Amino acid sequence: MTTRKITQDDINRTVWKACDTFRGVIDPSQYKDYILTMLFLKYVSDVYKSRYSEHLTRYGGDEERAKRAMRHERFNVPETSTFDYLYDHRNATDIGELIDQALSGLEDANREKMSSEDGSSIFRNISFNSANLGEAKEKNARLKNLLQDFVSLDLEESHLENSDIIGDAYMYLVSTFAGEAGKKAGDFFTPAEVSTLLAKLTKSKPGARICDITCGSGSLLIKAGQEVGGKNFSLYGQEVNGGTWALAIMNMFLHGFDDAVIRWGDTLRNPKLKVDDKLMKFDTVVANPPFSLDKWGAEEAASDPYNRFWRGIPPKSKGDWAFISHMLEVADDSCGKVGVIIPHGVLFRGGSEGKIRRNILENEHTLEAVIGLPANLFYGTGIPAAIAIFRKGRSSQNVLFIDGSREYENGKNQNRLRPQDIEHIVTVYNRFVAGELEPGVAEDKYAFVATPADIAENDFNLNIPRYVDTYEEEAEIDIPAVQQEIEQLETELAEVQAKMKAYLKQLGY
Repeated sequence: MTTRKITQDDINRTVWKACDTFRGVIDPSQYKDYILTMLFLKYVSDVYKSRYSEHLTRYGGDEERAKRAMRHERFNVPETSTFDYLYDHRNATDIGELIDQALSGLEDANREKMSSEDGSSIFRNISFNSANLGEAKEKNARLKNLLQDFVSLDLEESHLENSDIIGDAYMYLVSTFAGEAGKKAGDFFTPAEVSTLLAKLTKSKPGARICDITCGSGSLLIKAGQEVGGKNFSLYGQEVNGGTWALAIMNMFLHGFDDAVIRWGDTLRNPKLKVDDKLMKFDTVVANPPFSLDKWGAEEAASDPYNRFWRGIPPKSKGDWAFISHMLEVADDSCGKVGVIIPHGVLFRGGSEGKIRRNILENEHTLEAVIGLPANLFYGTGIPAAIAIFRKGRSSQNVLFIDGSREYENGKNQNRLRPQDIEHIVTVYNRFVAGELEPGVAEDKYAFVATPADIAENDFNLNIPRYVDTYEEEAEIDIPAVQQEIEQLETELAEVQAKMKAYLKQLGY
């Protein structure tokens, strides 16, 4: 008899049900911290248990040999850190403390994988014994319910419908409650459709090193990796927020990217991805950095030990070009590709930003494309954004401009890009890269290929409407026809007024 495989819907339903455990107790934006941690613990426990059973069978029930073999597995899970142990103790009056101890034990047993360079662990910001979960009796009941929510799911890999559904459940929960987190959601999650678009625009070749310098929970970085096809690539990221960095680490494990290198720290003030004290170079660099970040570290930029800001120092209240400068510096010098999500101000603001922009356009010619996106795509902001694509070592000096702002699906809280919208942008971009598009209008009211002369004529202003003309002529008004219609309406109005007057007279008015 064939065992039914666990589907994405099965796990999503369990995750959603687990949310009920915390409703009304903590803010919805915090659900993910507890539920994803428990999902991760269940997954690690089930995989460990399954592999141990396989080794035990292989060695004829010899527990000592099986345990030795387990030292070479993905994770080492102490008995008191397993989900089964916690479920067996679900009625304990100190169940919150037992869960915290289980997480601590799991960290200690996998220190190299589950901690940062300075020793901080991925569960440092989460406590199941927190008073935030209610008084002792209520908290114990909630945690018992949470364990019961997950006990029926067998997350051993051979029982899953496909290899991505654990990680996709993680993405489902993060995206579902990102809206609840308001503005802060943009700091840890890029909408899936936008990540897909950027991943396709920066599609890496097999063997590529891919980096996200502000990786959040890792959704964009994972999409960029998956776009390669196969497993022949390596992922790197850095994230400034400790809690979000922990989510990214778990996200990588849940998607099977155990070798991903995710560092915790401020990319601009303290870049952590280095080799021999020099910045590591990457084939592809992607990011959705915080828009116009204030206090990004301008006062330290002039003495930057990596000389990342030689093009100019961005204003201290707007860090957009600081992130772009870093990305350009860590992109491989021969063929590195950069894809970054930006606010439109990056394209036309003057001052030091204008000088940096001009330097790149006039001397480096690395800017390849500017793509305008619809408004209200991102969590916490309704403003429209754009994507800028840079490529080192390109032969052309022309720049492609796409206005994709009018092609999207309206959503209740947010708009979203449809598959056909993504395909339209990617198809035009790929044709440009292949040299199929001549300078000038590439697609009416949608795409334009600008030469260096065009850009210089616009004083190095990259505002998309300067290149893509979306003006729609209004239909010519037929004055005689309109006048005739007005006269007809006036005649009908007079007739109605006459009838009303007659009716009122009959009624004695």
